[in-house]
Amino acid sequence: PPLIKDEQEELCTSVDQSNSRFPHIKKEQDELCSSQEEAQLGLKQETDTFVVTPHDEENNAPTSQRRCDNDKATKSLTCKVCGKAFRCKSDLNTHHRTHTGEKPYSCGTCGKRFSRQAHLTDHMRCHTGEKPYVCNTCGKSFIQRGALTVHLRLHTGEKPYICNTCGKSFSQRTHLTVHMICHTGEKPYSCGICGKRFCRRDNLVIHLRCHTGEKPYSCGTCGKSFRHTTSLKVHMRNHTGEKPYSFKICRKRFSCSGYLKVHMRCHTGEKPYVCNSCGKRFSRCDPETSVEKIMWALSLKQHVRIDTG
Repeated sequence: PPLIKDEQEELCTSVDQSNSRFPHIKKEQDELCSSQEEAQLGLKQETDTFVVTPHDEENNAPTSQRRCDNDKATKSLTCKVCGKAFRCKSDLNTHHRTHTGEKPYSCGTCGKRFSRQAHLTDHMRCHTGEKPYVCNTCGKSFIQRGALTVHLRLHTGEKPYICNTCGKSFSQRTHLTVHMICHTGEKPYSCGICGKRFCRRDNLVIHLRCHTGEKPYSCGTCGKSFRHTTSLKVHMRNHTGEKPYSFKICRKRFSCSGYLKVHMRCHTGEKPYVCNSCGKRFSRCDPETSVEKIMWALSLKQHVRIDTG
């Protein structure tokens, strides 16, 4: 209707007139509108032109991939001796001790020193008797996590260390290292008394007891002493009657694998030992039991008589 239209025009005119009387208000209103429009336009432009940057792609990548990329990117600290790279300075400092031989952590009980705090912590359990790492299969406990890892391979049968020469596998790296000497023939450990050489240090230690007469392992039943734990273990079977080694052909059982090996020659006819005087061959070199000792002594005595006339 014309009346409503006229009222609207009058209202607009009055508003314009009021704004003309207060120009600063109109200016502020115009600036407010302009700023709001610019903000909305800018937001629209950002939304319309949004592009995923390489950094955003990295953040959207899987966690493991980002960690791997970060590791490569942050390994900026390099050892000046061997060139190995590290992420943080503390790791580099710890590694550097392998070159300098520095061992700043010492045991308050025995004084033994270590290059790492973690190594000292493991060592302290030798004094406290703490064994926090337990095998869930057999219940055996260990001081170090690494020892438990190696032990678990007895249950799983895992042998991750393989000889590149013969293909034989081992559950421990040290066993592979010792085995490799079989191929190289290296014997780095020598006896200072007789000069005999050994491929393993523990074999040298056992050998030295032949010169010193030391027999640190004694039987709790009869008190007999032995130079090696294996000898004591075999001896204990004399008391228990255990005979874990059996021959498949005749089913005869033995307490020691060496006894079984000698017995097998009765079936194979093998005679690896030769008399230096006449060249006659024998299936064994040294007796193992009291009965065999008598029989061996008699046969040798008889053989010597025949040889000497």
